[in-house]
Amino acid sequence: MVTFVTTNPGKVREAQKYLDEPVEQLDFDYLEPQADDLAAVAAHGARAAYRHAGEPVFVDDSGLTIDALGGFPGPYSSYVEDRVGIERVSRLARGEADRSAAFRCVVAYCDGETFEATPEPVDRERRGQDQAADERASATTDEQVIEGAEGAGSGDNEGVPPVKLFEGVVPGTIVEPRGEGGFGYDPIFEHAGETFAEMDTEEKNAVSHRGRALAKFAEWYANADR
Repeated sequence: MVTFVTTNPGKVREAQKYLDEPVEQLDFDYLEPQADDLAAVAAHGARAAYRHAGEPVFVDDSGLTIDALGGFPGPYSSYVEDRVGIERVSRLARGEADRSAAFRCVVAYCDGETFEATPEPVDRERRGQDQAADERASATTDEQVIEGAEGAGSGDNEGVPPVKLFEGVVPGTIVEPRGEGGFGYDPIFEHAGETFAEMDTEEKNAVSHRGRALAKFAEWYANADR
């Protein structure tokens, strides 16, 4: 059994489709740090949840990144949606020559143990958060890591549990709002000719960023030496 720390039971049902063993939900509301990188936020959450639960856990963090806006809103997607609204975000992005964007999700797993080297990066809090996101994305071994939100710049990571990171990305384009389904930024995010709000649940889940991250996690988890 593995525990998914989330307040959303729908996410648990989605995760169960990918994992071969039971997924249990833990409703634990941890304080998210202010960070410009989804992976740093997810890694912090996984550590906080592991310390709370005392058992293997995973969390996810996701957001919309718009290329012409330097990856904004990214980790602040929910806040920006509440305060600014998706229509204004759409107008802002459509004012740029490049309207490319991506939905991104990072699944972070922590069980208090070290990990064998794999293509997925491990967060051990050794680099500054100012490292470019593409540096993290190109990591190929567990020695290529990013720094999480805790202890930034301290240089002292003794006792800090490592976190395994799995990223799922869906490329798309920002458009005028279309469609009646979905939620959040779905009406303004077009992928393969349709906005996420125009897709039914099955179509969306088949290409979702969370699903892609969960698939990577599930493949690693099924073969991990735990």
